Amino acid sequence: MPAHVHESDTTTDPLAHERAHLAASRAALRAMREDAQALDIRDVTANWVNAAVLQAQITDRVKSLADLTHTPLFFGRLDYLHVVGAEKAEGAEGEQFYIGRRHVHDAGGDPMVIDWRAPVSQPFYRASRNDPLDVGQRRRFGYTGGELTAYEDEHLTDQTETAQTSKLLQAEIERPRVGPMRDIVATIQPEQDEIVRSELGGSVCVQGGPGTGKTAVGLHRVAYLLYAHRERLARTGTLVIGPNRSFLHYIEQVLPALGELEVKQATVDDLVTSHVEVRGTDEARAAVVKGDARMAEVLRRAIRSHVTPPTEPVMVVRGSRRWRVPAYEIEEMVNELLARDMRYGAAHEALPQRIAHAVLVRMEEAGEAPDDRVQNAVARNPAVKAAVKAVWPAVEPSKLVLRLLSDPEFLAAQADGLLTEDEQKLILWTKPVRSVKSARWSAADAVLIDEAMDLVARTHSLGHVVIDEAQDLSPMQYRAVGRRCSTGSATVLGDLAQGTTPWSTQSWAQALHHLGKSDAVVEELTAGFRVPREVIAYASRLLPVISPGLAAVESVRESPGSLSVRGVEAADALDAAVVAACEESLEQQGSTGLIAADARIPALAAALTAAGHSYLSPGQETTAESRLTLVPASLAKGLEYDYVVLDEPAAVVDGEPDERTGLRRLYVALTRAVSGLIVVHATPLPHQLRSTE
Repeated sequence: MPAHVHESDTTTDPLAHERAHLAASRAALRAMREDAQALDIRDVTANWVNAAVLQAQITDRVKSLADLTHTPLFFGRLDYLHVVGAEKAEGAEGEQFYIGRRHVHDAGGDPMVIDWRAPVSQPFYRASRNDPLDVGQRRRFGYTGGELTAYEDEHLTDQTETAQTSKLLQAEIERPRVGPMRDIVATIQPEQDEIVRSELGGSVCVQGGPGTGKTAVGLHRVAYLLYAHRERLARTGTLVIGPNRSFLHYIEQVLPALGELEVKQATVDDLVTSHVEVRGTDEARAAVVKGDARMAEVLRRAIRSHVTPPTEPVMVVRGSRRWRVPAYEIEEMVNELLARDMRYGAAHEALPQRIAHAVLVRMEEAGEAPDDRVQNAVARNPAVKAAVKAVWPAVEPSKLVLRLLSDPEFLAAQADGLLTEDEQKLILWTKPVRSVKSARWSAADAVLIDEAMDLVARTHSLGHVVIDEAQDLSPMQYRAVGRRCSTGSATVLGDLAQGTTPWSTQSWAQALHHLGKSDAVVEELTAGFRVPREVIAYASRLLPVISPGLAAVESVRESPGSLSVRGVEAADALDAAVVAACEESLEQQGSTGLIAADARIPALAAALTAAGHSYLSPGQETTAESRLTLVPASLAKGLEYDYVVLDEPAAVVDGEPDERTGLRRLYVALTRAVSGLIVVHATPLPHQLRSTE
């Protein structure tokens, strides 16, 4: 690829030219912001409502025009051979575009920086010697502390230029991690760009091992879709779902750097716990049953069990007339509503109107001329309301789930042929519960209530949902997420080998079925850009056990000496050895994460404090002064550090309900390092790691 990296040099005219363009672009962005701030809307709005809406839009516009000093305004340049969109005449001059995080124009409206999401920017990611896409030269820029310090050229139509790996691209990927997760907009690879720019109407599932950039790809896809379909998604909404709060905090600053400010983020628990307060926990075996897709049918049966065939006619009195609707006719209405498989609540609302319509037919046959107001009045008639309450009563979802989990006979009737007796016993509460408020609901219970709520009334659907670490969701959780994008699309991100819940999915086909997106395209990212080759090869020894058949990540990063495995002879010397490893890692640039089994965290916290080291918790931002984070293994997923010290791998495995889940948790912990990994252990390593030594 590039022939040479041009470093900072005051005598280098091209570099001075590029710096001047950067300064001019920043000035133009500042002018755009000032223009937006100076807008006077007093005489252009008809009323205060329009004024408030317009002012909110202006405020958002001003925020979007902020110059993020830590993020380069542009990171590349494309020199087209011809004018884009014009006929390619021989001898015609081309045009030049700077590619950056957002669009910037000068006072005359001419572009100074092109948004990375614009069609004209696409060749920056996809052009190659085999298919230059009418690009003669691609230029990448290098920055140090926000200052443009280098550039690198790649001449796509010059067949004599030697193909090499981009040094600036490699340096950007390997740059030390201090602060929040960075955007990868300057480093997107062709296979990643295809996923980012895939159509809004289709759902996509990305299987990617550690360091393949799947999370960043998902976030960039959100930013791209908001750019390409802004009006539609402004109406329907977007949502990023992560595994925990620490992870969401970690990624929350990526989207603003990509030009997007208003994207909601949540965990699955956030989506479903607005109905009840979660104060309890489930044993793993019970949680697996509650998360099983069969529970959806149990709930459906439970709700429909409230429908009772009518035994009495309905007699409506209006003035001096009495109108009778026989029981068999009401039963026909009920059977029709059941056959249509409507939402329970919608059918509850429809039944009185059906009965009222039958009364109106009789009125018309008697020579009266009733209108819609009469039908609505009949639907509210006490006799009709009483009949509906007896035949199709209202159902409160949380009370329904409470009854299922506390009434053995009711559960047995609804779960007949679906759950075994042992499974029913697992999910039944051992102590009676008086009310919804006094119940100690678990997270899995909240998902069941969410399902029941959807059976009563349809859940609002968003335009697009991104689900990260999706391999850890249960079938019922997939259904809960799927309801939030039933009329929209989804981007599903995950790694089957990193499934660390007892209910984690076994295949993407199975997961997408439960999500309601069986037609989603499944893409696999196998090129690793983050984890050093030595480290990922060591962790991949676990793959045959934790996820047979899954391809190992092929890391493009060679970093000799990036892995060190150290045994400690005496168990009482382990804490000191771990602290020493942390001190060794902190001598390097960048962040250090000390990852350990959850049960080991208090002891290691005490050891660090005794040695005079302060430390952060997961999700807290690293700074130049505070670069050490103490990470429970249960919260390590999705995080990354320049250097990782892993304490006692066997304890990480033993901390999980079963060996496979424990080894998957260990796989996650082993693959959080960007530059180096030190494994410290007093107990023998799991044999899967020792098998090829």
